[in-house]
Amino acid sequence: MSEMFDAVDALVASRSALPSAEERKRLRVAHGLTLDDVAGALGVRRATVSAWESTKKPTEPRGPEREAYARLLKQLAELYPAPVPATFTGTPAPAEARPMSTGPASEAAVMTATENTQTPAPAPVAAAPAAAPRPASTTRPTSSTSRRPGAKKAAPAATPADGADPRFENGPLAVVDVEDGKVLAYCTGGLVLDVPAKSLPSLVEWTLREAKLGQPKLSGPGRPADPLLVLTEAACERYGLPVALTAEEKDAGRIPEGHKVVKQLVRTEWKLTKRGFGPWARIYRPAKGSERQCVQLCIPSWNALDARFWGDAAQLPPAELARVLGVYASRVMTPRGSTAVTGLELMTALHPPTYAVRDEETGALRQADDKTPGSLGKDPVDCAPCEAPDGHPLLKDLPRFTVRGPADKLFEEAYDWARPMTDAECTLRYLVGLDVNMAFAAGANGLNVGLGEPTHVKTPVFDPKLPGSWLVDLSHVDLSKVKVGKEWVELDGSLLPSPFTPKGDRPTGPAWYATPTVAYAQELGYDVAPVEAWVRYENGRYLDGWYGRLRDAYLATMADLGVDADLAPADFLAAMDGYKERDPELTIVVSAIKATVKGGLGKLRERPRGEGWRPGERWRALERPTWRPDIRAAVISRTRINLHRKIVKHAAFTGQYPIAILSDCVVYASSGPSPLDFLPYREGKPLPGGFKLGINPGLVKHEGTQTVLWGEEVRDKFNAPELNLARSIKDGTVTDTDNGE
Repeated sequence: MSEMFDAVDALVASRSALPSAEERKRLRVAHGLTLDDVAGALGVRRATVSAWESTKKPTEPRGPEREAYARLLKQLAELYPAPVPATFTGTPAPAEARPMSTGPASEAAVMTATENTQTPAPAPVAAAPAAAPRPASTTRPTSSTSRRPGAKKAAPAATPADGADPRFENGPLAVVDVEDGKVLAYCTGGLVLDVPAKSLPSLVEWTLREAKLGQPKLSGPGRPADPLLVLTEAACERYGLPVALTAEEKDAGRIPEGHKVVKQLVRTEWKLTKRGFGPWARIYRPAKGSERQCVQLCIPSWNALDARFWGDAAQLPPAELARVLGVYASRVMTPRGSTAVTGLELMTALHPPTYAVRDEETGALRQADDKTPGSLGKDPVDCAPCEAPDGHPLLKDLPRFTVRGPADKLFEEAYDWARPMTDAECTLRYLVGLDVNMAFAAGANGLNVGLGEPTHVKTPVFDPKLPGSWLVDLSHVDLSKVKVGKEWVELDGSLLPSPFTPKGDRPTGPAWYATPTVAYAQELGYDVAPVEAWVRYENGRYLDGWYGRLRDAYLATMADLGVDADLAPADFLAAMDGYKERDPELTIVVSAIKATVKGGLGKLRERPRGEGWRPGERWRALERPTWRPDIRAAVISRTRINLHRKIVKHAAFTGQYPIAILSDCVVYASSGPSPLDFLPYREGKPLPGGFKLGINPGLVKHEGTQTVLWGEEVRDKFNAPELNLARSIKDGTVTDTDNGE
């Protein structure tokens, strides 16, 4: 009988009307799904799904694909009902009187704010310097607005067509300071609020009840970002916190649990996450319905804003600091910790592990049993043994002091390679460095990565579209003769680094490689025969949205600094000259965006951080679904391969070879000091597939120029013919022997 019912259901679905093309797309986007996500689930091509959503001439699905597609759209329509246009017969109520949203944003907010839950980033905004425009009235029951004389007001950012979310009308964050005995909250856009709170618990209460801080969710099934308060030294003193941490507190990363402020929070039933009260503290209560119950604190004087990534942001006046963090928040997301932590949180915010559904019997909201399509889910998965770093529990049975070689361990890292200069290169005058913009972000763009656990396969047939780790011998690949496009070309292989190892050495036997590395060997014209592999059949372009968000943030901020994406080569070089001095605050944002990329990818393979860990034991990061060394390896592999492909194209066309490579920087000998003196531009057009000057991720900029004489003198001084000059090409400073660190 059940088979008969199934047949009836399929018959009904095969003839039922589907929503319009516009509605199909709205539902997909609302749930944070890409075209590839839907195509993969239904077993069709990406172009097919795109055609189903075409507003010009949509095609209709057929057969079992139609049934599955109709089921998908029906479930999404239940989660995201079409908005009903509001009609008014009188004057609209003021923002303070309007009810809180009860749509999907509120539904997803039922998740409790704990250490292991993830908070999404703000909704996408158009490229602009900072916060959203403010309503004409900013009256609040117990807070008044004011302006600090001389404060720099950031230009407003564009907002969605339906206007700003009234819950977050004052922006994502505020810098809390004390001036002339008054506590002030400096928000984005130049807004300043009076803060009536006398204690830290009451400050948290005020933030949640009256401050109207936070940001809308970034993806359909996600949750709004919690408000962020940045406490200046004066604010720390006012609320009973130390201005600086002691040496013991720095080591612990927190103040003691017995501190009077922590006790105040406990007495008022506020909780801290497992990390305690540190530079990035999260203070919360379990959520009640759709009511947000979490505030994050950032304390710059406790080194929350690491100078390596945030420059001198911690020393900025409150209004200027609010501007810097506000621009970053509006374009990336509200900071959740270090730039590395935020980079990882952005991945999760764009692909939340679960989503809220309404129970058919009770009508109550609960979390779905299955994971959000395209996400990594909420449960961690073990990596393959070859992907495990030393000390991982998967390796605990190895004999002590075992040294794992290439045939035991996946080692995909960025380039650190150099060679002696040839006699011909020594006759040239200059060494010119090129730097690839946002190289690792570009490496993530369009990359297919595993979403689930690995499967072990013996003697597999290599599939360049299947993410995984492959044990294969690539020692037969000869760089003296390779395919460039469809043609074989002859090169001087001795002047080129191997694309298969970070040090540029030619492999000597079987080794573990990520999919992009093995695929490149095929691209160069050589057969590959893997011995075994760990592959991930559940896969997708997980990092596409992450890349797009960070790319847009980078390009928008560089445009604000006068460097546009469509400049001619000479104009681009001129625009880059001195761009950091045009607006030092926005330069800080650029630095933070770059650090978010590299740090976020690094967190995918985070190592133990103290905590009494011993080899063979699990460490905290392993409990995250985002602990994925295979994804990190794939991005680094693709980034290295992208650079090598450009180098080969350049060598085949010009006969020029690199002197040194360090990560995303490559150095060439040149007759002139400018990149235009050796890059083969013709009528303003670059070599196809080679180096192209520009600000977009994957294009290159001028890193620095030194003389050939400088390079030879440095290498002679340290008696190191292969010292990596790319490490110091920017400013020419070499302080010690190059040991690769």
